[in-house]
Amino acid sequence: MAQEESFISHLVELRDRLIRSLLVVLALFFVCFYFSGEIMKFLSLPLYEVLPAGSKPIFTDQAGAFFTLTKVAFLTALLLSMPWVLYQAWAFVAPGLYEHEKKFALPLIVSSIFFLVVGIAFAYTFVLPAAYKFFIRMSAQTGAETLQDLQKYWDFTLAIFFGFGLTFEVPVVEMLLVKLGLVSIEQLKQARRYVVVGAFVIAAVLTPPDVISQFMLAIPLCLLYELGIFLARFIKARSRAPDVEKEEPSPGPADS
Repeated sequence: MAQEESFISHLVELRDRLIRSLLVVLALFFVCFYFSGEIMKFLSLPLYEVLPAGSKPIFTDQAGAFFTLTKVAFLTALLLSMPWVLYQAWAFVAPGLYEHEKKFALPLIVSSIFFLVVGIAFAYTFVLPAAYKFFIRMSAQTGAETLQDLQKYWDFTLAIFFGFGLTFEVPVVEMLLVKLGLVSIEQLKQARRYVVVGAFVIAAVLTPPDVISQFMLAIPLCLLYELGIFLARFIKARSRAPDVEKEEPSPGPADS
């Protein structure tokens, strides 16, 4: 009976925290939708900078602007609410964690948000301008006029943001694996050659089919892998409860 009540109380708490998260996301969505035009202009700057003089992006669908601005508003709200959502997740699981797990989990959440934002900023600042310069240059060689649909631009931008945001989480994943004792630093070092090959495969899957975007994802992925190895040196693997470790007898002379 006590276990059933405890289970129900956990479900109620989970429901409450989900509602709190959704309310914040919804509130931010309406705010972001109000400013969605300005947000879209900001996100479109890499495109505007490389378009031929006098040309502007277009929408080829009557409802294209509405759906595009809605996507922009929702994903911006989701990104802005990420710290609050992760805090709610942290508050739900924290009571069941050991003290050493709490000390590791909170920096892990903060670093994951940091690397996500850095990945998106890197893609916006370097990758999108380079990719569109390449596209415009290739289009100019055909003698055709380049007209860019903003709806397709956003789909392309979202794929780039997703790929780079996910890729920049590599150091966080490595630290988590080392902390859980699933891999060692030596194993991570030995896997370097496979990571290099895998980086270009992932870049080919997650980025559009142009060489520049693929290299600008694969090379940072390799560098981030090395950063993860470096940061993992400061982590002590631990997957058991502290009191269990204390209770285990230390090896005697006969065991050594």
